[in-house]
Amino acid sequence: MPRMMTDTTMETGKIGGAQAFQFSATRIEHLGATEYTLVTIVIDVTGSVQGFADELLKCLKAAVDSCKKSPRSNNLLLRVILFSSSLRPTGIEEIHGFKPLGEIDPTQYQPFNPYGNTNLYDATFSAVGATNTYAKKLMSQDFLANGIVFVITDGDDNTSSVTMRMIKEEMDRATKGEEIESLVGILIGVNAMQYAPKLDKFAQTSGLKFIDAGEATKGKLAKLAEFVSQSVSSQSQALGSKGPSQKISATI
Repeated sequence: MPRMMTDTTMETGKIGGAQAFQFSATRIEHLGATEYTLVTIVIDVTGSVQGFADELLKCLKAAVDSCKKSPRSNNLLLRVILFSSSLRPTGIEEIHGFKPLGEIDPTQYQPFNPYGNTNLYDATFSAVGATNTYAKKLMSQDFLANGIVFVITDGDDNTSSVTMRMIKEEMDRATKGEEIESLVGILIGVNAMQYAPKLDKFAQTSGLKFIDAGEATKGKLAKLAEFVSQSVSSQSQALGSKGPSQKISATI
């Protein structure tokens, strides 16, 4: 499943309600801090991103590099997943699970191979569900944990098994503050102007925030990387406040 899960410091977890979806995460005994922000970056690698796949990869690498420079970098655990119906068997490929930034080398991220249809709901559910599940484990061991999820896509869902209601239920779990202190979910449309109304409806129905990042230009994707880094920093700084960050920008 995970492309880069090769060491014994990681373990595999299952997401409740959809046992086909799994994730990997650092074993608790290998964590060095007492509080963490769980960060997930979800990237659409379906056929329609072919024209800007290389810039999308550069955006991902830049976002990770920028997070590494954050004063809170030692309190961040990052998971990166790709989605497309062409990625068998679940349509989701985990580049790596929740890992400390110091153990992640973004130069090792491999080029994307865009192909297939858009299983957007499945990928979003995987991201939110994995965050809740791992945070619950951390909180049960007296860690403090919150989370932030970024879902980057250029189109509307057309092949998922998961429903918007299932995603909303996962987001609602996060608002209770028992399994995770807070969770922010951000749906980002890139080159997705024609789908913006549908993506906005999906976000509102599922408890996410929708941001239209505009065209997939080099400049826009550079701003997207900066937005991801700044939003991660804001959410991490809110850890311990019993609520999500109120400083995350509504635009890119």
